[in-house]
Amino acid sequence: MVESNYLATVPEIERHRAAIYRVEISRPVRSAIESAILNNDTTFFDYGCGHGGDIDRVANLGYTSNGWDPYYRPDAERHAADVVNLGYVLNVIEDLEERRQALIQAWELTRKVLLVSAQVLINDRSSNQMAYGDGIVTSRNTFQKYYDQEELKKYIDEVLNVDAVPVALGIYFVFRDEQERESFKALRFRSRATTPRVRIPSKRFEDYQEQLAPLMAFVTERGRLPVKGELAEEAQLLIEFGNFRRAYNVILQATDEAEWDAIAYRRSLDILVYLALTQFSQRPSFNKLAPALRHDIKAFFGSYQEACEVADNKLFSLGKPGVIAKTCKQSKIGKRLPAALYVHVSAIEELDPLLRIYEGCASRTIGRLEDATLVKFCTDKPKISYLFYPDFDTNPHPTLHTSMQIDLQDLKVFYRDYDRAANPPILHRKETFVCESYPLYEQFATLTRQEEELGLLKNSREIGTKDGWYQRLEECRVEIRDNCVVFVDV
Repeated sequence: MVESNYLATVPEIERHRAAIYRVEISRPVRSAIESAILNNDTTFFDYGCGHGGDIDRVANLGYTSNGWDPYYRPDAERHAADVVNLGYVLNVIEDLEERRQALIQAWELTRKVLLVSAQVLINDRSSNQMAYGDGIVTSRNTFQKYYDQEELKKYIDEVLNVDAVPVALGIYFVFRDEQERESFKALRFRSRATTPRVRIPSKRFEDYQEQLAPLMAFVTERGRLPVKGELAEEAQLLIEFGNFRRAYNVILQATDEAEWDAIAYRRSLDILVYLALTQFSQRPSFNKLAPALRHDIKAFFGSYQEACEVADNKLFSLGKPGVIAKTCKQSKIGKRLPAALYVHVSAIEELDPLLRIYEGCASRTIGRLEDATLVKFCTDKPKISYLFYPDFDTNPHPTLHTSMQIDLQDLKVFYRDYDRAANPPILHRKETFVCESYPLYEQFATLTRQEEELGLLKNSREIGTKDGWYQRLEECRVEIRDNCVVFVDV
């Protein structure tokens, strides 16, 4: 009797109601486009496409796009594609075997990269949600399983026998080709570089500047000279100069050699960060790396073994007491506080390699908070936080919208939403979070100088929240308008 009453209370799961009408491309597909994984040369298939929003929007970009859904497009043909999207499907299938088969079938259709995404966070579990299997039944009679980030990776890896790459919270890329996977992972750690300016133009450089431009671009990108076959325009260069070194010497006559050395050094650090973090998955053998990456390693370190040893030494040093605290304290980038270092995401690549690796332990195993603005390095505990300020650039004193803290000891994730908070934290001295090369650096710094001159920034604890800050402005009879302090009449 009890069992029959229980069964009577369990509603029939209506999976199709979990499909969302989207007004823009979904985050997983957008990530694939931003990473150039999905482009004009690839085909796209959306497995479990729901209303088909991603199919239409990808097609509007000029890409070959198709999809299938058991409810909304049951008669559509399921065929192979370069990039297949399994977007927020696994979390709405209550049947364990059916869930597994959906993942396998999507993978079987994948020629190059499978995009897998699922819900990993739940903000408000209301009391009327019913436990069902390994998830819950929502108020709309849909099923939802909320994964832990690591749980989702483990599930994908075990079912498909792969090494899924975390891209963001709840989003993984699964590559068919191991070389392409490792190239993608390495590329994510490549810092930005600008081709050195021509300072002392010579007649010989000016005569061959057009032919030398591809070589300059290559060295800027890789930090080294190309090997035979890497440069599309090499034939003409070799006719004119005989070899790449002679051509490069002409470039050095017109530019600052120290700037090229700095690019090479940064590229070597990028590789160390990448290699250090391969310890958290299965480090690939040398022949599993793409040829370009193998050439990089040989040029900078001589051998793969040497590069791995240097990278591992840096990674293992993070476990020594006080290393992170000391490195944060010595950092010339970011805002230093007694127990933390705050850095804008645009400045991460400028940090000491130890901090880049440390942040990578969080972002490349768990994923960054979507649209994260600042990274907080705790110096008194092994934790990293990602903070989202939606209007960081436009608001002189932006308020915190969302935070995500990752405990690096157990990879537990703590998520907090400040969007509806009555008195959220607020930012001051925005220039301290970014590099001097940041486009708005001087604007931020000018406002800070004005506020300091008027004593607005004294007693930082009192002005650390929205209410406290506005009270200070009122007391001083000023307002912030167009990034300037303006006195107001009372």
